[in-house]
Amino acid sequence: MTADKAPDRQAPERIAADRLAAILAHFERAGFTRHEPRLLQPAGVFLDRSGEDFRGHLYLTTDASGAELCLRPEYTIPVCLDYLATPQAGEAAAFAYGGSIFRAPLHGASGEGEFLQAGIESFGRDDREAADAEILGAALDAAAAGGAKGLSVRIGDAGLVSAFLDGLDLPPVWRRRVESGHARAQSIAEIFTPPNRRGAEQSGVLAALAKVDSADARRLVEDLLAIAGITPVGGRSAAEIAERFLDQATLTEGAGVSAEKRALAEAFFAIEGAPDIASAALRKLAEDAKLDLTAALDSFDTRASFIAARGLNLDDMVFSASFARHLDYYSGFVFEARRAGESAPVIGGGRYDRLLKTLGAKADIPAVGAAIWIDRIAGAARAGDAA
Repeated sequence: MTADKAPDRQAPERIAADRLAAILAHFERAGFTRHEPRLLQPAGVFLDRSGEDFRGHLYLTTDASGAELCLRPEYTIPVCLDYLATPQAGEAAAFAYGGSIFRAPLHGASGEGEFLQAGIESFGRDDREAADAEILGAALDAAAAGGAKGLSVRIGDAGLVSAFLDGLDLPPVWRRRVESGHARAQSIAEIFTPPNRRGAEQSGVLAALAKVDSADARRLVEDLLAIAGITPVGGRSAAEIAERFLDQATLTEGAGVSAEKRALAEAFFAIEGAPDIASAALRKLAEDAKLDLTAALDSFDTRASFIAARGLNLDDMVFSASFARHLDYYSGFVFEARRAGESAPVIGGGRYDRLLKTLGAKADIPAVGAAIWIDRIAGAARAGDAA
């Protein structure tokens, strides 16, 4: 046996801890106050927003009262809850955090359930475009301080998508389908493909409903339910069940979506490129289609100016109208930064002005944040060294 020292099995953990410390130190120098939410969080607040499917990701327990708790699966919602519990709720505040989050692998998948994450949240600032640029710049600078340099940045704008859909004036059920499909990164072709009809009998009912006035169709469904003596299930009233039938009929028949509207949606979501090029293309599309996207595009351009003012090169970023992050609370600017060729982002974040009201605030509060995955920095750091 040689006198060589045994390999240091703690090296990966120590390196990750050092990277986390460097990132948090950078955030502190940038003016973000350190805050660490409790490890145990109310499970319902996450299930209410992500659905019961998310339950499989949670490490769950109950307290003596029977309340369902979970190990912290992410930081944004816990930081929001702690901010709302302070007398300063609604006022400008900026927080940084860093530590473990816990998400269980699904369906027997291998992998660790504990991850190191750092991040920042900014609340209460009315200068939204400047706050967006600050969060993006601070996150990229902090990641670089932790070893991740030369990341490629992809940006989107949920607010711009919402303004476009306002102008497109789709039936509510189709708008919801486009919004949910966009959030899941579905193509326009997938989104506008009518769902499969389930059974000839149901097909006949849906086809008939699509051909009559909506008020008459609603009354017909309510009467049929009453005649059949069907009791509402799951707390749904007869009117709600009728509304669901009408939604299915609208989707199945493709009602309310003309070829022109579909073509316009395809053109909008296909726009991609450097922010200034994308802005010009979006303005031309809006002008040609007679859509009023002026306010949303002015905000887009203002944000780009603030990003450039921070010394970031806009030509190195890609805006995509089809880009979305897979959380439904984002309401504006969204972004991810990753190592070239990698699918998992090192940084992800965006604006979520409507989230805090759903958590108990009396009104919407401007909010934007970003998270950095410490375990993903290793590959990004190697790429930056090689560049």
